[in-house]
Amino acid sequence: MDIDEASETVEAVIDTVAEAVIADRDFLETVAMGLLARGHVMLEDVPGTGKTLTARSFATALGLDFSRIQFTPDLLPNDITGTHIYDERTKTFEFTEGPIFANIVLADEINRAPPKTQAALLEAMEEGQVTVAGETFDLPKPFFVISTMNPVEQEGVFPLPEAQLDRFTVKASLGYPDLDGEVTLLRRRAGRDEQSPTIAAYDEHLDVKALRRAAEQVHVDDDLLEYIARVGRETRNRPEARIGVSPRGTQRLFEAARARAVIVGRDYVTPDDIKWAAPSVIGHRIILTADARVQSVDPLNIVEEVLERVPVPTVEA
Repeated sequence: MDIDEASETVEAVIDTVAEAVIADRDFLETVAMGLLARGHVMLEDVPGTGKTLTARSFATALGLDFSRIQFTPDLLPNDITGTHIYDERTKTFEFTEGPIFANIVLADEINRAPPKTQAALLEAMEEGQVTVAGETFDLPKPFFVISTMNPVEQEGVFPLPEAQLDRFTVKASLGYPDLDGEVTLLRRRAGRDEQSPTIAAYDEHLDVKALRRAAEQVHVDDDLLEYIARVGRETRNRPEARIGVSPRGTQRLFEAARARAVIVGRDYVTPDDIKWAAPSVIGHRIILTADARVQSVDPLNIVEEVLERVPVPTVEA
């Protein structure tokens, strides 16, 4: 699949998702960027804004197997990965796959489970496999996690460990729709019998792995590689940041910028692609100092300041 075909396909998938989800176009493109970049997406917002619907709609539009895991305080790691069950007939233990064995896994309200259970996703998200009782099992390919999360100010939630946050390529928020969007939502509800909207797959034979490989064809100039590295390093020098962007985060920004180029139909990355991707890719990776938290510093403001401070190279198309 070449860049032009991949760009057209992504646009069509986003259009299909938009038939069910009332959301800003940039938000839907951010989720698509995470998919193309072979990463995972975190959706954080208040209940009722369409986070779960977004995850389910992307899975349907892409024609992929979908699994939903409702995270709760009593959820155990084996409830996610699966477990060995004794078979009386064969007198052996057989592995029963957990809900994580799907192409797109919705980790719904992930911050309602304790950190130990959240950590059950770490190996899966990084390696595409799970290890249970010393035995390793490969997950389906492609494998893509979309987690939903209520804001930390809500009651009954646990903050995600820093290592967990770093596994998500992008973090995005839907926000409330504008007046026209909310009227459209009501109009669509009046035209169907079910509470939740449904869509059909864009293409039952869509090769998502080929779609992802298209991003690997995108050229990134050496000056832009240095620019990405400087942006990541500058976050570590900010006085408000206890921990800046890790080298993994810098690499994810590189991958997301290439994915962004595919979405807009280019076979090369520009500084604007990096700037567009940076807030959603590196904002959640910045861990604030105690003083900065008390002062309610927004990590996205740090990202904005970093992008203003780091000189932008001139790249010829």
